[in-house]
Amino acid sequence: MKARVFSSLLAIALLSAAPVMAADLKIGFVNSEKVMREAVPAVRAQERLEKEFTKRDQELKRMVRDLDALKKELEGGKLSETDRRNKIRAHDDLGRDLQRKQREFSEDFNQRRNEELASVLSKAEKTIIQIAESEKYDLILQDAVYYSKSIDITDKVVKALSSDAK
Repeated sequence: MKARVFSSLLAIALLSAAPVMAADLKIGFVNSEKVMREAVPAVRAQERLEKEFTKRDQELKRMVRDLDALKKELEGGKLSETDRRNKIRAHDDLGRDLQRKQREFSEDFNQRRNEELASVLSKAEKTIIQIAESEKYDLILQDAVYYSKSIDITDKVVKALSSDAK
């Protein structure tokens, strides 16, 4: 009985102190998606990826057009049996080659995107920590279900990242 009363008194004391402790807490929020969309390092990373993979993407598109052209020739029905066999073989070979190159493209692109993303996220994290320490934040949250605009420091982070990148 005494233990239950003591536990109840302790709980009441802690709950009554919680608002006082929370009043001194300085909290910030960072929208990671917005940082990755608007910060100069993120934009530059996206541009590097596009530049790096544009040529291969165009090659894949050309292969798709060639495959479609072969398919139309085969559907036309105006080929000799030998030509038809050769076109079918060429169509199948091109199809396999296209699938292999698409798979390699996807794997390479994902790997490079992850590398670029990791670099930008690392810079963003360092920037967030600098802002938190210089402005004396107790807690910085990312990707919350709900947050008040009054604690949103995303624009500060984007601005700091962008100025550091110049």
